Amino acid sequence: MNEISSRLACFELWGGNRSADHPVELPGLAGWVYSQPLEPAAGGGDVHYFSVCSKGMVSRVALADVAGHGSGASSMAESLRHVLQRHTDNWDQSALMRELNEAFVRASAESQYATAAVLGFYFETGELLFSSAGHPPALWYRARDKSWDLLQDSTPFAADIEGLPLGLIPGTTYSQTGVRLGADDVLVLYTDGITEATDSSGNELGHRGLLELARALTIESPVQVSLALMSGARAFRGDGPRRDDETLVVLRRVMQ
Repeated sequence: MNEISSRLACFELWGGNRSADHPVELPGLAGWVYSQPLEPAAGGGDVHYFSVCSKGMVSRVALADVAGHGSGASSMAESLRHVLQRHTDNWDQSALMRELNEAFVRASAESQYATAAVLGFYFETGELLFSSAGHPPALWYRARDKSWDLLQDSTPFAADIEGLPLGLIPGTTYSQTGVRLGADDVLVLYTDGITEATDSSGNELGHRGLLELARALTIESPVQVSLALMSGARAFRGDGPRRDDETLVVLRRVMQ
């Protein structure tokens, strides 16, 4: 009975690897997800995932990027989504990251690999757990300082979270790091289909280039941040073709 009650306390708000351009509301977070598989495929290798557990106290956000695109990447993307579903009710992300690691190792044997960024957000305190499996670093706007930076495990703003093992996760090369989000802080997750865009001279935008686009923004709603960043990335690419799936997830902490 306890196991059934635990499952019922969690629900998946959205998860998939198909085209998306819509708001996402989580307890304490207002968000927007934009995802566009490389045409003509209906599904791609980018997986976005949102869930809520513990009576609305814990939210999980994940973004994974399977190498390649089209049907082959789409199949692996769905497998990663199932891994996320199995661990949605656990505030500690260690077991999730270990299983993702195992899934990546199995995929590597088939000449396929993936990256992932996983966030856990605790509504009551504003604490955020983040782990990255080779994924590009998220952008973090700290409203108090009115500044943008990269969210990495080496952040000077790391905070201890009572009862959770932080740092390197045993059995993997991934770490679990905690920070506290302030009111109106913004996080931007993205896949390398955006940052590997090249201009007419062959220069890549890169995550530093995306960070510079963010620093030029006037911070407003998640949808406006999403529109502005994607517009800036397209302007950088110019007339050049898209070469990969593109996904952008914007989250803003709202005080309720």
